[in-house]
Amino acid sequence: MKVALIDADSLLYFEMGKDTLEEAIEGLNQRIQQILIETEADSYIGYLTRGKCFRYNIAKSKPYKYNRKHGSKPPIYYALDAYIQQSPWNFRSFSGLEADDLVGLARSVNPNSVICSPDKDVLCQLPGKHYNYQKAHFHETTEEEATAFLWKQVLMGDSTDGIPGIPGLGPKTADAIIDNMPSVLSYHQVVLSQYLAKFKLDEGVARFAETFKLVRMHTDIDIAAMEVGELPETLFIAEPFEVQEESAWE
Repeated sequence: MKVALIDADSLLYFEMGKDTLEEAIEGLNQRIQQILIETEADSYIGYLTRGKCFRYNIAKSKPYKYNRKHGSKPPIYYALDAYIQQSPWNFRSFSGLEADDLVGLARSVNPNSVICSPDKDVLCQLPGKHYNYQKAHFHETTEEEATAFLWKQVLMGDSTDGIPGIPGLGPKTADAIIDNMPSVLSYHQVVLSQYLAKFKLDEGVARFAETFKLVRMHTDIDIAAMEVGELPETLFIAEPFEVQEESAWE
């Protein structure tokens, strides 16, 4: 059985600008069904981000996502949010985790799966087969590529999410450091040494640990449980998929 693991946050944003809720729901249904057809999935699990995740408590150097604009969303967004969590789709969320964490955790339970997301971090940090549903493009990320990308993020931080990393250290420097690493066993030591060179001992260790926890997506259920509590097994049970007529969505 092939499972499509859908990071669904972007789907709501893609459709919330429609003139009517009916048009938005129709577009959302078509997008989801197209994802499942393109990935040749027999089943799926869709995930949404709800509320503030555990990273807001970890971020000390700067507030997590402090640089995001937090304007109000149109009413259609909230209607779509409610709709997608009900039958026939039954998309899910879990307090304290973001959708990209959930697809990473679901991959560990459903190895014969494809992660469906347009998010660069998801595409590059989670190993395995991916489907970018914004570009209708398949992508394979190896374990080595995923590990290297994670440690580059630890060096640079993530400006999109307001994670500072090492000030002044950009992509070219991060690439040079990571790409010339003698082995994966060196990542922790070499990246930590960069923090210690920039900050005093205690601050360097603290900032290194903070950045690692902020940029790392969860892929281990036991580790995630230490952050947010026990995760129910039902969170990772896939829904069967069959091509639906539009009348099934009404």
